[in-house]
Amino acid sequence: MADLVVDMKKGCVQAIVVPGPGKLGGLFGYDSEYVIPFECICKVGPDIILVDICEEKFLCDCR
Repeated sequence: MADLVVDMKKGCVQAIVVPGPGKLGGLFGYDSEYVIPFECICKVGPDIILVDICEEKFLCDCR
């Protein structure tokens, strides 16, 4: 599951938000999420999105 951050005035995607590491493999939810700026996306495929990021910089605590 992923969300998008959209600039409604410009009509463009600013970032994608994806779940981070989960509790017991995601079975009991997620403690954090990654907010990945659109400019960090390298390639989008049918099953995967390749990004160029420093993981610690974009991991946000959801608690």
